[in-house]
Amino acid sequence: MRPLFIVRTVATLALAWAAAAACVALQTPLPWMIGPLLATSVVSMAGGPTESWGPLRNAGQWTIGAALGLYFTPQVVALIGGLWWAIVLGIVWALFLGWLFGAWLYRVHAPRMHGVPAPMLRATSYFAGAIGAASEMTLLSERENARTDLVAASHSLRLLIVTVTIPFALQFSGLHGLDILPPTLRVVNWPGLALMALLTGAGALLMDRLGRANPWFMGAMLVSMGLTMAGQSLSAVPQGMVNAAQLVIGVSLGVRFRAEFLHTAPRWLASVALGTVGLMGVCALFAGALAWATGLPWVTLLLGTSPGGITEMAITAKVLQLGVPMVTAFQVCRLIAVLMLVDPLYRRIYPPSAHEGSVG
Repeated sequence: MRPLFIVRTVATLALAWAAAAACVALQTPLPWMIGPLLATSVVSMAGGPTESWGPLRNAGQWTIGAALGLYFTPQVVALIGGLWWAIVLGIVWALFLGWLFGAWLYRVHAPRMHGVPAPMLRATSYFAGAIGAASEMTLLSERENARTDLVAASHSLRLLIVTVTIPFALQFSGLHGLDILPPTLRVVNWPGLALMALLTGAGALLMDRLGRANPWFMGAMLVSMGLTMAGQSLSAVPQGMVNAAQLVIGVSLGVRFRAEFLHTAPRWLASVALGTVGLMGVCALFAGALAWATGLPWVTLLLGTSPGGITEMAITAKVLQLGVPMVTAFQVCRLIAVLMLVDPLYRRIYPPSAHEGSVG
């Protein structure tokens, strides 16, 4: 690494730590993630030389994945297995809502964006609206000749809004969910932690080599989950590590918002912000319907079906004790399904002959 990059990275981490400490003092929700996220995003948009180092972000995702896997005891897995139909409904809901959001973006902006060909705008709107991981949706949109800058900006803005809004709303509401963590997994055993680090790290590396989505999070979580399901209680993950992981994840999200972000189609970003608020509202209603049908706490299902990222929503569930296993199960299954289905569905819903040369 170049010396200037190292200096910028260290300075960004110092800024993030100061913001986290301030949020801890103010007793805000998720202080170790929201503080760094807001501080680095503001400084980045102001033109500040912020930097995020990829390996640190990967280590943060690995830590969170390993910690979340500890919740999946055999009893919890049995509970989740009995609610497979609710998870399937959540997947169908996410695909439908993403398509609807994209169709709305297209209808709003087709009359105004005359310099963008109809097929390009259609693909841009569709993948910007899809409820999936930002990097993967941007790559898929590139294959369909979409405006990748608008797709990436849309997902970044939506993630920022959801990540900041929902934790504040939940903390101040005083709502509680369902959380099950055996006392044995609250104790840190250093030899056991070292072994778990080795095993979960190997799982993350394998997922990375296979080119899977969110490999450092998914690989570590799957290995940790497998050990827990098998009754192997190696160690808890120290709270300090979890806090540090949230900090570097917050930094990695915040540095996306560079100065040029504010000049990226302001009308488009305003529509995305408005649509995101609408998405959160209808997802809250959907979570209410699922809560009535399943008997699970509404707040847990709200996090499980919200249009946020899997890592961020799982962290919210863990810190606020709102049903980590259920939230993670909903979010993981949705992520996998969306990554597999969103592109084939686009080609089926919008075949080239159906929208070439038109904007209506």
